Amino acid sequence: MDESTRTETIHRLKSVAGHINGIIRMLEEERYCIDVITQIQAAQTALSRASENILDAHLRTCVTDAIQNDDADERERVLAEVMQVFRHTNKP
Repeated sequence: MDESTRTETIHRLKSVAGHINGIIRMLEEERYCIDVITQIQAAQTALSRASENILDAHLRTCVTDAIQNDDADERERVLAEVMQVFRHTNKP
């Protein structure tokens, strides 16, 4: 992963941590349920974007290298990892 993607993803995850702390405070303060849910959804969106950044970097580096490599076993392993991520993401 390049430095710019790493830095952006770390920033996004720190923002998620702030969201989570805010959500905890909101619950402790007995804030309106819909407001809490809205903040939870914002945190989930930020996490999804962080995941997308990491996946994009992985596809552009590790997966591309594996596909261009002569090692068929390594190529299959990397492709299987990507498929596993999508299976996990799409579970009901």
